[in-house]
Amino acid sequence: MFMPREIPHPLPSDCQGELHPMALRGFQLFNAGEYWRAHEALESAWLEEPGQIRHLYRGILQAGVVFFHIQKLNYAGADKVYQRSLRWLNPFPDVCRGIAVQDLRQGLAEVMAEIYHLGAQRMHEFDQSRLCKLHRADGSQW
Repeated sequence: MFMPREIPHPLPSDCQGELHPMALRGFQLFNAGEYWRAHEALESAWLEEPGQIRHLYRGILQAGVVFFHIQKLNYAGADKVYQRSLRWLNPFPDVCRGIAVQDLRQGLAEVMAEIYHLGAQRMHEFDQSRLCKLHRADGSQW
């Protein structure tokens, strides 16, 4: 399995400042369930961003790909990308640049726990309305 290199832990200053405009667009698309379009917007932000926050954008992008695989009933793809997404999300604090990162990690883990429980053969039984949304630190959605 491909494992990305270890990313440096972000400094407190990495979690301050403005979000990239394409990241904001990606968050809106993510919450609308348009995971492929969210991927494109977040990829633009990730590639253009010079700082460590780019890795958080990449982790959120990967979370969207997990949900895309779940929509397509691709168990192996969801599992593989879920493991990869954690490598990008886990180094970040619970809140970074106003993004409720811990809520995303927890929601993603809950979704995948149910997918693992169902297994590939029963994955179609998963209620896709349970796919989590991205939230701001104050609990509101993007």
